[in-house]
Amino acid sequence: MTARILVAKPGLDGHDRGAKIVARALRDAGFEVVYTGIRQRIEDIVSIALQEDVAVVGLSILSGAHVALTTRVIDALREADAGDIAVIVGGTIPLADVPKLLDAGAAAVFPTSTPLDVLVTEVRKLTGDGES
Repeated sequence: MTARILVAKPGLDGHDRGAKIVARALRDAGFEVVYTGIRQRIEDIVSIALQEDVAVVGLSILSGAHVALTTRVIDALREADAGDIAVIVGGTIPLADVPKLLDAGAAAVFPTSTPLDVLVTEVRKLTGDGES
């Protein structure tokens, strides 16, 4: 079974080119991808993740609020008894913040300019989804 991945843009950030490129790369790699669009509330991201039965929530954050938004999504998933859904985050993330995101519970962090093949490989590892 192919893993389902939710790509979401939390908060007020309206820039979505990177999220769309990531969604397309994951879809091209054989994953089922649900893209939420921009300016999503935490509650809506969690609700969609549950409705769509996703294995991974991918957050695209360029606003600088990556630690707070990622932590809130992880906490909300846990509160919804969905802590088994992996959360990955990408975007404008200073390398100094990567450990903070991992400590908050992110399964993986992909700063801007991470090669797409690296992202796909890491998502495959997280989902146990072999090459398609």
